[in-house]
Amino acid sequence: MTQHHPTDAAPPRRAFIADMARLAAAGVVSGWTPIGQIAAHAQGAGATPSGFPSGIALYRQAFQNWSGEIAIANVWTAAPATPADIVAIVNWARATGYRVRPRGYMHNWSPLTVEPGGAAPQVVLLDMTRSLTKVWVDAAARPARVTAQTGVSLETLLATLETYGLGVTACPAPGDITLGGALAIGAHGTAIPAARETPLLGHTYGSLSNLILSLTAVVFDAGKQQYVLRTFTRSDPEIGAFLVHVGRALIVEVTLAAGANQRLRCQSFVDIPASELFASSGSRGRTIASFLDQSGRMEAIWFPFTNCPWLKVWTVQPVKPIFARTVTQPFNYPFSDSIPQPLSELVKRIVTRGECNLTPLFGQMQMSIVTAGLALTLSSDLWGWSRNLLQYIRPSTLRVTANGYAVVTRRADVQRAVAEFVQFYQNRVDVYRARGEYPMNGPVEIRVTGLDQPADAGNGAAVPLLSPLRPRADRPDWDIAIYFDILTMPGTPAANRFYREIEQWMLSNYAGSYATVRPEWSKGWAYTDGAAWQDAAMIGSTIPALLSDGEPPAGRWDAARTILNRYDPQRIFSSALLDRLLP
Repeated sequence: MTQHHPTDAAPPRRAFIADMARLAAAGVVSGWTPIGQIAAHAQGAGATPSGFPSGIALYRQAFQNWSGEIAIANVWTAAPATPADIVAIVNWARATGYRVRPRGYMHNWSPLTVEPGGAAPQVVLLDMTRSLTKVWVDAAARPARVTAQTGVSLETLLATLETYGLGVTACPAPGDITLGGALAIGAHGTAIPAARETPLLGHTYGSLSNLILSLTAVVFDAGKQQYVLRTFTRSDPEIGAFLVHVGRALIVEVTLAAGANQRLRCQSFVDIPASELFASSGSRGRTIASFLDQSGRMEAIWFPFTNCPWLKVWTVQPVKPIFARTVTQPFNYPFSDSIPQPLSELVKRIVTRGECNLTPLFGQMQMSIVTAGLALTLSSDLWGWSRNLLQYIRPSTLRVTANGYAVVTRRADVQRAVAEFVQFYQNRVDVYRARGEYPMNGPVEIRVTGLDQPADAGNGAAVPLLSPLRPRADRPDWDIAIYFDILTMPGTPAANRFYREIEQWMLSNYAGSYATVRPEWSKGWAYTDGAAWQDAAMIGSTIPALLSDGEPPAGRWDAARTILNRYDPQRIFSSALLDRLLP
């Protein structure tokens, strides 16, 4: 496997990087100001949409997604206080030709809510985070149950579960994601069973959607000729289309299974060469497969033009290890929460001024900050309750754009699949560099999860039809998914062309009896050379086929699309992208 060995890393340059890394980790240099939400406009917003239900707050507000690539000023936004308010708004929208889109913390990349590049006419966003955040826990049930409104943040939800001695096996790293947003796109963490690990009641190794026991959605009632609230249980075959609905439905409340909380140990390694960690299948040493057998939970973050990734390994550990540091709150890597001034200057020079030849320095500096930060904050070995180790990304971290795919395959093939990806990715980086192009200035992130096995939610549970982690009916031996994400700063030249090459290679490589690929809905996919979410063939035929292959008719893409269209025939819960993806 080819390794990057920068030719210009002279001793003074190495010393500069090391000095800045130590200062950044210690909080001495100034922080980078994250992209903030554009101010709301309550006055001078123009005429209020006619007939909007009285008593519900309605105002103009900006919408801006995580990477800042979708930023629209003055979108009509409502703040419903109850599910009944939502139903009233939706029935108003049905009569007036408006669309209704739920809005959380906007921690998303793909334009499932609104499209970039202009105004959003005839759309009302529902700010679910203002009032629809209630949580009820039934710890006496078996498994335990938590019922929550979908505007609650994952940080709040998991903190509430912790007070009852409950937790989840895996979850997304950020806390500023609403439950509804997480369930819409099949949000996941990173976990499969370790070699001698016994799954716990109320837990799943798949997405959070696979914990759903019932949900309440706003749906069209043909008999009443209006939209109403309806509760679907997990044994209802139609719930399969709602469990991961990609934004094509509106869920107001869910009941999830929960299990006994677990103590975890999280160890960080920064001394394992990529050539060892991502070695070919069957290799000895500290490989991805070896850590999965040992602990079942890992994440590799590999900055470009560096030799050793940042590897995090979580291990179920009921008793505190001697040298581990106990933590009682999440977000324990402060050095990754803000960007030091020299790094932000490099961002400006690379993206704004086009000095892409600085990309190797940028990657090396990022990794140096991690290495120094882990040492200075004593964060290489942490121990505590699950959520305090599983959530570690704050909103103030560097805003990047990302593609994302889940490769579904056999656990025995995990090392092979990772090695093939890394080899192809690195080859393309080398080819682009030889041409003087640096499309990737952020890390590759690799996680491994279990699939959404419906049995985790009880006998007779329906499978999430549109989940990237859904098992394939004709391949029961495919039991894991490997998530590959490649990050880069918005506006980086040649990035979309690079992403398209990666996507097309993945579709051809992970195929046949070996594996399959599904898009990670919240990230970038369906690339042309110029943009994501624009490849018509990918959207219209390739993706539906990837979610239909090997399935009986009731489990295919069109079955989910038919259910969602039946319960929203006027497409009130749709967007421009969804009109193409799920027509």
